[in-house]
Order: sequence, then C-alpha cells, then structure tokens
Amino acid sequence: MEMNPSLKKPRESVDLSNSSELTQSAFPDEVLEKVLSLVQSHKDRNSASLVCKDWYNAERWTRTKLFIGNCYSVTPEIVARRFPKIKSVTLKGKPRFSDFNLVPENWGADIQAWLDVFAKVYPFLEELRLKRMAVSDESLEFLAKSFLGFKALSLLSCDGFSTDGISSIAAHCKNLTELDIQENGMDDICGSWLSCFPDDFTSLEVLNFACMNTEISKDALERLVGRCKSLRVLKVNKNVTLPQLQRLLVRAPQLMELGTGCFLPDQLTTRQYAELESAFSNCKHLHSLSGFWEANRRYLPSLYAACARLTFLNLSYEAIRSGEFSKLLAHCPNLRRLWVLDTVKDKGLEAVGTSCPLLEELRVFPADPFEEDMDHGVTESGFVAVSAGCPKLQYVLYFCRQMTNAAVATVVRNCPNFTHFRLCIMNPGQPDYLTNEPMDEAFGAVVKTCKKLQRLSVSGLLTDLTFEYIGKYAKNLETLSVAFAGSSDWGMQCVLDGCSKLRKLEIRDSPFGNAALLSGMGKYESMRCLWMSACRVTMNGCRILAQERPRLNVEVIKNEHSDDYADKLYVYRSVAGPRKDAPPFVVTL
Repeated sequence: MEMNPSLKKPRESVDLSNSSELTQSAFPDEVLEKVLSLVQSHKDRNSASLVCKDWYNAERWTRTKLFIGNCYSVTPEIVARRFPKIKSVTLKGKPRFSDFNLVPENWGADIQAWLDVFAKVYPFLEELRLKRMAVSDESLEFLAKSFLGFKALSLLSCDGFSTDGISSIAAHCKNLTELDIQENGMDDICGSWLSCFPDDFTSLEVLNFACMNTEISKDALERLVGRCKSLRVLKVNKNVTLPQLQRLLVRAPQLMELGTGCFLPDQLTTRQYAELESAFSNCKHLHSLSGFWEANRRYLPSLYAACARLTFLNLSYEAIRSGEFSKLLAHCPNLRRLWVLDTVKDKGLEAVGTSCPLLEELRVFPADPFEEDMDHGVTESGFVAVSAGCPKLQYVLYFCRQMTNAAVATVVRNCPNFTHFRLCIMNPGQPDYLTNEPMDEAFGAVVKTCKKLQRLSVSGLLTDLTFEYIGKYAKNLETLSVAFAGSSDWGMQCVLDGCSKLRKLEIRDSPFGNAALLSGMGKYESMRCLWMSACRVTMNGCRILAQERPRLNVEVIKNEHSDDYADKLYVYRSVAGPRKDAPPFVVTL
C-alpha cells in the first residue's frame, strides 16, 4: 500500500508564501535537476516529486535508483513509463510471514515479468536487489545475458533457483562487483560455480555464499579472492575450514566484513594456529564478523587481535556458551551490533552490559524454539543487565520464555531511544510469570517511554489495554506485528485510529474479526500492507472491504476446511489493479 510518488499525481502548484502560488518551479531546470541528483533518500525524492509539475519531471529524469516494497503495488510497465533512467532496483515480493511458512509455495512474485520489461527499457541496469521473490535459473541466465554492464545481484530469502543460475551470473557478468546470496531456498547442485568466473575477472567487491551447503572448489575460491584486490566483503559457507580461511585472509587483508566457515577443524598445529592468529591480526580494516559454525572455544582466541575494531559481531549460527562468549566480548569494546543465540544465557548478556557500552542493536535468537525447558535460554534478568550497561540501545529483538512487566519497564527506562522493540515470548499467551498479570503494562511502558519507536512486536498474554496504549502513545509507529494477543475488535480499532504513521500491520492467531478489519477502511490506502491469518475475519467482511475500497487488492488464501472464514488475508494498495498471476488458491475479491 505504500505508493511510489511516481504513481501519484503531482500538485499543479504549491503555496510557498500564503499570498501567492507557483504553477512552476522558481529554479531553472538545469539547477533543479542538479540538486535532485544529489538527493539519495527515497522518502525525500518521493516528497520532492509531489511539489509541482516541474519538480515531478525533474525528479523523474534524475532518479536512477528505485525501491518497490511490494512487487504487486505497480507493474513493471508503469515503472518504465515513469522512470527512464533507472540503474538500480530493489524489489520485494511475498509477505513477511512467508518466512514462517504461512504463505503456500507457488504464491507468486516471479521476477521474470520484471526482467522482460527491464531488458527493453533499462539495458543499462546495473543493480538488482530482490527479497522474497521467486527466481528461476532461467531468469538468472536471462539477467546475466541481457544487461551487459550489470554489477550487483543480491538475493535475500528468494527461492526457485540453484547453483546453475549462479554459474550463469559468474560466467557472463564481466563487471560484477557484488554477489550476495542470503538465506535462500535454493538447490545446491554443485560447488563448481566458483570456477565459472573468468580467469581475468578482478572486479568483485562483495561475495556472500554463506547459506550454501555444498562443497565448493577451494582452489577456485582462493584464486578469485587473490585476483579481486578490491574485495571488502567475504562470507563463506561452513565447508571452509580454518586452514583454508587463513589462506583466504592472507590473500585479502583488506577485508572489512568476514563470514568465517567452520571453526571446528582437525587439530590445528601450533604453527597453523599462529598463522591463523597472524592473519586475523593483519586484517586492519575488519569491522564485521559472522559465521563460526561449530565454533571450538580453543580457536576463538585467534580472533582477539581483530576484535577491538569490530562494530558488528554475528554469532547467531553457533550455540556458543556464556564462558567463551564473555571472554570474546572482553576484546570487543566498540561493538554497535550483536546477534547471538540464547545459549549465552543471562550470564553472557551480563557480559554484554559490562563490555559493550556503545551497543545500539541486540538480537537474541532461540537455539531451539521448540524447547520448553525454562532452564535453557535467556530471561528478563539478562535483558535488564544489557539495558543497564548499554544506554545507547536502539534496536532489540529478544526471544525468551519468561518476562515481567517490571523488567520491560526497567529496560525502556534505561534505554528510552528504542526505534525497534521486538519482544518475542515464545509461549503463546504467557503472562508476567511473577504476578500472573497480563503483559499490558510492559508494552504500555514501551510506547509511553520510547517516543521514536518505529517498529514494535508484541507477545505474551495481552488484553485490549495494550492496543489502547499503542494507539494513544505510539505516534511514530510504522510497523506493528501481533501474535496470539488481544481480547476483542476494539484493540485493533485503537491502533488503526491512533497510529497515524502506520505502514505495515501484521497479525496472526488473534481474536480480531470483521469490525476490527473494517474499522481501518479509511487507512489502508495509505499503508503498504495488512496481513491477518488465523483471526476471525469472514469472507463477507473481506468482500465489504473490497467493495468499499476498490483501489485495494484484497486477497484471501483459501482454507480448504472453511468457506466462511478468511484464513489468510493480504490487503495492499495497487495502481495496477488485481494481479494476473494469482494461483488458484488465492481469491482476489
């Protein structure tokens, strides 16, 4: 529902002085285009395009980068007519809940229709960044052969392709600077794709294949890394051993971001360990580390020499324990971002509070989300400890199995500048475990204290009072995620009435029905999307919304067990009308 300004009609004039209106820009076209060419922010350019016709046209001709948050909000043909000089496209497809297997396979979001148009109107396309899109090997081959100056490909949470498609990119994109393959549902057919880069290829700056599982050609990788002197980001998969990693670091001491391979090789000799330690020490520009599959605590000290410069440490792939974790953090005083598994326990989070005073982002993931033993994982104690020592914290994603209202109130009192607060209590409907009260006051404290809050995820036992607090106090909220929470339709009505900047609303397994859905009828056109699954919305309620708001696409993923209820509802604004590639299980109303 977030509509690109290019698709909105520009104002004929703009009131600048309360006494006169301008029907055209006061700036010469050359000056205006030069100024707009320096504006990088999507939001700022969007606003500029709405000032008047001259600004609209100047913005149109100077825009080279395009962000589309929903691939069905517009067609590629409309985009091509509006923007003639696009070189970089970021495109998102499926709803976010596809990450949790709530969107069936073959739902849509195929990239090929976009590539067909881009090949005709943007033969000079250089960058394509896709998220949750369906991408085939044939599409990747088409991409590689259609855009001769293509430089950067990023695939995040995409599916449908294999290493054969990646081989096409390596073989044909002679100017490639970035190949970033993250968390995709791809087929690892073989690891020979690295050998497809030409022998004289030297332009790569970013290479990330951490999500791949197959063995790769180690010799081909070493040769590639050695040739690409501008390589600054390298993230390898878990099949790369420590001795192999050491050889890569020797060839690329200029790296700024590194994703290591497996940290559990055969026994390293004293000489091999010294060489590994020396290789890390010589990486003077390294500020980001990730990987560490099967990390052996004997080899973690080899990192210490590089830790002082780190601003980002991602340990979310390895169940590291609190002891070795605390020792590692003692060498990381400049961390701004930290991702870990809950195996560090509260003791490890206490070390975060002690060692990382500059921390701005913390994500704690569950090592086993289905483990119900309270003796595992982290609790409110660790959360409070981090907040006490990290007053600059702005972003938190925290998975736990118990929490209290008082602890959350303490956390936000210690860190009032949160912009993203995502608390995930993994047991649905879990109350404050000390008082047995709902968690309403916890999230009330969050929205009352954190005036800059933009994203909020709520969980635990919640009544409508939580949503009343959100609607009343969360005036800058843009994204709200709700799971297993709420008492009645009134709660959702409070949010829709009060949160004027809301752009994305995601709800699952909650008791909101037709009254809640229809209460936002006047708001959905200004939002990017609404997702509701396993709620109490009926097909009739969805039909009413579709009839009253024809500019909305109202899609229902059918439930074979019920004809009356809309099991999964996806609502979004589109200037293109209903999509033409909806599968049979998607009903567009």
